[in-house]
Amino acid sequence: MNPIVIIPARMAATRLRGKPLADIGGVAMIVRVLRCAEKAQVGPVAVAAGDPEIVAAVEAAGGRAVLTDPALPSGSDRILAALAVLDPEGRHDAVINLQGDMPFVGREVLTACAGLLADEAGCDIATVVAAEDSGADRANPDVVKAILALKPGAARGPALYFTRSTLYGDAPVWRHIGIYGYRRAALERFNAAEPSPLEKREKLEQLRALEMGLSIWATVIDKPPISVDTPADLERARDAARTETS
Repeated sequence: MNPIVIIPARMAATRLRGKPLADIGGVAMIVRVLRCAEKAQVGPVAVAAGDPEIVAAVEAAGGRAVLTDPALPSGSDRILAALAVLDPEGRHDAVINLQGDMPFVGREVLTACAGLLADEAGCDIATVVAAEDSGADRANPDVVKAILALKPGAARGPALYFTRSTLYGDAPVWRHIGIYGYRRAALERFNAAEPSPLEKREKLEQLRALEMGLSIWATVIDKPPISVDTPADLERARDAARTETS
């Protein structure tokens, strides 16, 4: 397997506009994510940018970025557009989609995602999950839950469904972490399909893949990385950066 890591980013995020360039300890967030991906050494790294300001910041930091159409509807569309520029010959048969709002994502998260694709021949799309933080996660629609078919003692297995709905019972509730590893053919097939009924209902595009019959596998990680979606998240990330340098 020959993976490439692509980080989609755009300035017009709904809850925190301009967040790719948000300063976190003197470094733009998108540059922090880029550095984390490079340290993981899963494969070459590039940013699929929806805006020229992002390209400029990445290139000033010595990274590679591709300017994509800002009107593209999703991160997976942005990734596929960048991939056509970065690798028109098709040398990379797997693509890791790393969100541009995880400024402290650890090497183990990316290697776990890539490892699923390498180890499980039946896996079209790989992703990661972590245990719920508290019981409040179960009823929080902003926390996406993954329903997995895990054998006893196993830390990886097929995903049966993803939902924003409340889950009940004593079994673990797995929080979905928005990192994906795609086999290239699966990514191309996924992006060629129209949004599905369940995707529209739950507002979760991974359900399109399941409705299409693509196989999604998930692996459990110990702790979810900080994800920056709101001003409060940004302050939490800045606090983490201060701790990092103290």
